[in-house]
Amino acid sequence: MGLGRLLLRSVIGGLFIGHGTQKLFGWFGGGGLDETGKGFEAIGLGPGRRQAVAAGVAESGSGALLALGLATPLAEAVLISVMLTAIRTVHWKNGPWATNGGYEYNVVLISALLGLAETGPGCFSFDRVLGIERAGLLWMAAAAAVGTAGSLAATAVAQPAGDTPAESEAA
Repeated sequence: MGLGRLLLRSVIGGLFIGHGTQKLFGWFGGGGLDETGKGFEAIGLGPGRRQAVAAGVAESGSGALLALGLATPLAEAVLISVMLTAIRTVHWKNGPWATNGGYEYNVVLISALLGLAETGPGCFSFDRVLGIERAGLLWMAAAAAVGTAGSLAATAVAQPAGDTPAESEAA
């Protein structure tokens, strides 16, 4: 069971590292902060550059933590938050299937993260080595709840494109 969880954490964490660095640095064919920021503005998540930094750091940082099996409940909650935000802001309107730009892949990742939250990171993790491994139904529920709250907070603080504090004060 330890090798399977290591594989799952490494693949999911590694892909999130890549996804985050696409946003932050334009690596792996990504748009970097400027292009990603414009994309966030287009879906109503402004200021775009700030949102791009937040998403990129969340994905790459939590991906690294997940791959290492370090602070895994926190990493899982943050990644769930990012995936829920993507579903809510981009994919929901397209239905479930990825072929239509839907949310099926996001749901698979959330499900895998929740499964890991219940079973724990496994014996090949820093959490286990440090004696801080946490797992079980309550940890799974906490990851889901914190992830949901994080997604709601991320969209609540977003400003529509062109609505900056300076513009609001001038009005």
